[in-house]
Amino acid sequence: MTPVELSRTVLRAVRRAVDAGELDVDVPARIGVAPPGPGGCGDYATGVALQLARPAGQPPYRVAQVLRAHLAAADGIADVVLTGPGFLNISLHRTAPADLVAEVLRRGTRYGCADADADADADADIDPPADAPGTLQLHCAPDPRALVVADATARILRSQGVAVRVVSAAPPPAEWITVLGVHLDTDTDTDTDTDTDTDAGAHTRPAEEVRPVPAPAPGDVLPLGRDAGRWALLHPAAHDRPRTGGEHLAQRESNPLFRVRYAHARTRALARNAADLGFAAEPGPLDDAHGIHVLLADHPRVLAAAAAHRAPDRLARHLVAVADAALPFLPAVLPRGGEKPSAAHRARLALAEAAGTVLDGGLTLLGIDAPDHL
Repeated sequence: MTPVELSRTVLRAVRRAVDAGELDVDVPARIGVAPPGPGGCGDYATGVALQLARPAGQPPYRVAQVLRAHLAAADGIADVVLTGPGFLNISLHRTAPADLVAEVLRRGTRYGCADADADADADADIDPPADAPGTLQLHCAPDPRALVVADATARILRSQGVAVRVVSAAPPPAEWITVLGVHLDTDTDTDTDTDTDTDAGAHTRPAEEVRPVPAPAPGDVLPLGRDAGRWALLHPAAHDRPRTGGEHLAQRESNPLFRVRYAHARTRALARNAADLGFAAEPGPLDDAHGIHVLLADHPRVLAAAAAHRAPDRLARHLVAVADAALPFLPAVLPRGGEKPSAAHRARLALAEAAGTVLDGGLTLLGIDAPDHL
């Protein structure tokens, strides 16, 4: 269960409590969940009971008790513990490795992303359209790194169901937009102190400034092209100065971007070779997973954190970790010599394909191509 799916599960619990007459409140449009703070426990926590206590006319702890009864019965939730004045601490069922791989393959590159069709009873305003009230506006300077970071941040936020617009303080050179693959919703937007945008004709939240440390020589980014240029600007944390040299184009293991894209291409090649050998992926138990399962299970949390902290570098570093775990594992996927394909080979292939799927989806959110051949 992803954080977005858990948020919707909590939202449904509130709806059911209201429908049952246990709470007399307006159901909020969104409910936040986050890793538990000091004194908390479990996988995620939410303070929705404190939020609803005053309109419900009940103590927060009592509201939390009402919601706990509905949450504890929800699919995917193992336990709900109340702490403090009324925080709900939620533990999720641990997914078996084979089930995890099956889930990744089922969701494809949308694994870890919000799925508007997943909940038939979800209100339409949970994922508002881009021009709806409450749209987040990211405001950036006409600087290559600010533009790319804002663009990637918007992609990740949208993957989590957040409506986002990206605007620049002044028109950047058209070449930056074209080469780096940046999308701007308007050419300029200098009114950062208001909560309206006359170009869109829609009310938005106050703009958030995107101000990463700029590249030392912005002109050096363009010769790298879209993929290497974006990686050079996104992989370092926003407070670190990026390097824009030719090392990002090097086809060798010292280049993290090469390792990520090479690992993805290898997984695709394995699928093609397995088809030639007459077998396909089938999730199953494995003893030699090289920690890949843990990284795949962590992918939804990484996406949620990258969105919450406006930090696409977190996703970039996660993809490097997935690639570095997958690469030593991949040579053992296919049968060797006269060996016949076994259940273990099919399970290894499924894990490899799941890793490649996460790499593909993550690179796409960063605006970088994930080639099948490299």
